[in-house]
Amino acid sequence: MLTVKILVLGDIHSNWAALSAVAAAEPGPFDACLVTGDLVDYGSDPRPCLRWVREHASAVVRGNHDHAVAQRVAARGGSGFKSIAAATRPLHWQVLGREDLKFLARLPVTCRLSVGDKSFFLVHGTPRDPMDEYLGGDRAAWNSRLEFVEADYVLVGHTHVPYALEVGKTTVLNPGSVGQPRDGDPRAAYAVICDGTIDFRRVEYDIDAAVEHLRASGVRGEALSIAELALRTGGTG
Repeated sequence: MLTVKILVLGDIHSNWAALSAVAAAEPGPFDACLVTGDLVDYGSDPRPCLRWVREHASAVVRGNHDHAVAQRVAARGGSGFKSIAAATRPLHWQVLGREDLKFLARLPVTCRLSVGDKSFFLVHGTPRDPMDEYLGGDRAAWNSRLEFVEADYVLVGHTHVPYALEVGKTTVLNPGSVGQPRDGDPRAAYAVICDGTIDFRRVEYDIDAAVEHLRASGVRGEALSIAELALRTGGTG
């Protein structure tokens, strides 16, 4: 029997230092690379991230930050992560070209596909609210969200926290965040599915380089402080 190996990534958030470390740690080959959205925002290096995804991903869905960047939705100021988006989103409009923005704008909000003999449903948030609903490992809540979804695996992102949950015949999998983990572990997070077995993986990356790129791009003050703290603490600082 042939081995089926799938790389699952989510919430890259323009952090090329993190994504390149994952790419180096996982050279493949893979039967598929599936991405659960939010390729951009929060970080300051979107172009190589988009280039890598366009070259390597088998399927990608649109996250709320992908939508906001593509549609030129101005980030409202505020505290916390909102301040990071407000500081970094204008940078994206400066450095991303027309084709990059078109790619983001054309990403589907959901995607169905088969890899080997397994079926997959990709969505950034939940099937009920594809881009904006946060939902962790609550089995009862997911049971209601999957009422009309037929798939062996439902792959999600958005929460930046990895988990796998068996809901009836479906496995809900969040690989965690490549570019901005929020589970207390600052290493880039992702998952590999090998013949049906889920392996959550982490890889160290050059956080100093990611922070310096933010600073060199003009991010200053509270936004830089919050972004750096999130990157260095895994979102718990």
